[in-house]
Amino acid sequence: MWQIKKMTELTANEFYQSLKLRIDTFVVEQNRIYHELDDKDPQAIHVFFQDNQTAPVLAYARVFWNNDHVTFGRVVTSPNARGTGLGHDLMVQILAVCQANWPNEPIEIESQEQVVGFYEKFGFQALAEPFIFEGTPHVTMRRTSSQSTPNN
Repeated sequence: MWQIKKMTELTANEFYQSLKLRIDTFVVEQNRIYHELDDKDPQAIHVFFQDNQTAPVLAYARVFWNNDHVTFGRVVTSPNARGTGLGHDLMVQILAVCQANWPNEPIEIESQEQVVGFYEKFGFQALAEPFIFEGTPHVTMRRTSSQSTPNN
């Protein structure tokens, strides 16, 4: 079941399960050492999927306003759910949250280089050359509100 909540609305288990997936993926799986918890979580809208309230989080992202644009990050699906279409569904949820909370505002993200093609399917375009962020190559990408979301 998809959930869309502010941090103050998350249960302890939901926050724990979300952090577990983020740390398992971005720190352990990708072998990166950085502060996974930051000042963005309290201001973000958390989008996640669980089969039930006590199950592990299978997909997660956080969405928030950043200076002059909407952004999202920590986009992740569980290894058990990869290849099932859940990542596509997560992006549909993310874009719906962006439109509901910041209608017609541009969305700018810092994508890991290996998933640029995924975001391009949703209308994002690279703005510059790759750069290193938290030890990993990233690309700044942008999507304007006039771009459509794929249905498949």
